[in-house]
Amino acid sequence: MNRRSAILGPLALCALALPGAGHSAQQRYRLDAARSTVAFTYRIGDAANSGQMPVKSADMRLDLDNVPASRVDVVLDAAQARAGFFLATQALRDANVLDTVTHPEIRFRSTRITGDLSGATITGDLTVRGITRAVTLDAGLYRQRGTQPGDRDNLTVLLTGSVSRSAFGATGYAGLVGDLIGIRIVARITK
Repeated sequence: MNRRSAILGPLALCALALPGAGHSAQQRYRLDAARSTVAFTYRIGDAANSGQMPVKSADMRLDLDNVPASRVDVVLDAAQARAGFFLATQALRDANVLDTVTHPEIRFRSTRITGDLSGATITGDLTVRGITRAVTLDAGLYRQRGTQPGDRDNLTVLLTGSVSRSAFGATGYAGLVGDLIGIRIVARITK
């Protein structure tokens, strides 16, 4: 895919400079699912709509001093996705869109991370409906509100981008719903 794309899952890395020396190598971070959101936007005609999808699992190994050495593997619970209202949610889970009966999970595994703490992108393999495509996300990393400068233990990851749903075979309701799905993921993580 030529367009910058992204998907569903609390995944990745960095933008706000976090001072601190002497930190090196990957550190495992745990996702705080209760304080994290995986949100998506879509269009029905001219109307913008939004939905959410829960995270099932996340394995995040971050190296804040060598961002490209970081790795992310996230699984989303597609079967529990909500598209804002009942009919849209049913359509989203339908066999012609996410087909959650056959494919109840969406998975993202990073393959390449570029940039540093002042800005990064993460590219990885996204699997939706059993179809895997490379996608790229814009990533920002921030200290959580109320933490001390230099604190690398409690972070917030912001991922943004978009993905073509038809690239993954999710072509149902094409006459009603637009192809481009916007992604905004806010992941609260703790070392």
